[in-house]
Amino acid sequence: MKVNLQSLHFKASGQLKEFVEEKVGKLSHLNEEILSAEVTLVADDIKIKRNKVCEIRLVVPGYDEFVKKEATSFEEAVLDAVETLQKVVRHKKDKG
Repeated sequence: MKVNLQSLHFKASGQLKEFVEEKVGKLSHLNEEILSAEVTLVADDIKIKRNKVCEIRLVVPGYDEFVKKEATSFEEAVLDAVETLQKVVRHKKDKG
């Protein structure tokens, strides 16, 4: 699965890019049909404490899954988004 990362309003460090690829890449083990993941990290309004936003779109033939999470750090937002997508993908697989 290909992970495409885009960062808005800041430049993502190499460490953050590796973290995103590692965590999001694990989703491919849940469903072999996932073609790619489009990840967008946004540094939102600095006046708000939970200003780090992670959006993930899983590209799957026939449908896409999308989740958006906010947190105080990008790592926390990524983990929350991945956890939510794991639940969604497992639920769809069980209904399958």
